[in-house]
Amino acid sequence: MVTTTETTEIVTKPKLDEVVEPSFKRWLKHFLHMPASKRFFNQQDQHAIAQAVSAAEHGHIGEIQVVIEGHMPAREAYYLDTRGRAKQLFAELGVWDTELNSGILLYVNLCERKVEIVIDRGIQQATTQQVWNEVCQSIIEKMAQQQYRQALVDGVTQIGTILDQFYANKIEDKADELSNSPLMLN
Repeated sequence: MVTTTETTEIVTKPKLDEVVEPSFKRWLKHFLHMPASKRFFNQQDQHAIAQAVSAAEHGHIGEIQVVIEGHMPAREAYYLDTRGRAKQLFAELGVWDTELNSGILLYVNLCERKVEIVIDRGIQQATTQQVWNEVCQSIIEKMAQQQYRQALVDGVTQIGTILDQFYANKIEDKADELSNSPLMLN
């Protein structure tokens, strides 16, 4: 299902030279794509992902938001690629607005078959691009084998392990700032 990864992106660094050209081809692809997120992820799968997020967030202040999108809305599909859409959702959903800038967005676009991870500036100094690329790659490999639920559960668990290493005994987890349930779009 998912075959490529763009990259992970630290949202707080401006990328002025990155300009996504409007694409009629991308727009048409998303316009004609049938809604698929609920077909690949049923209620039990969503519950398992929510439990994985809850377990991954335990013991540190890191916050994980999972977004699964079947296809982008027409306007966004014309003007944004998957990286741009992930950044947009990172901002719109308030993932950046955690107390210690510890938000992570795991974005899966089923139409484009891409995975994006957007991390907040509080996590930036603790990790490298390679770490996040490995998480994306492991998700992609399992999704290619049609293990959709397990791909996201394992990906969230890997993110939790990374956050455990960074936030080990630094700050006590107070409460969830973001919902643990995956957000299903289209």
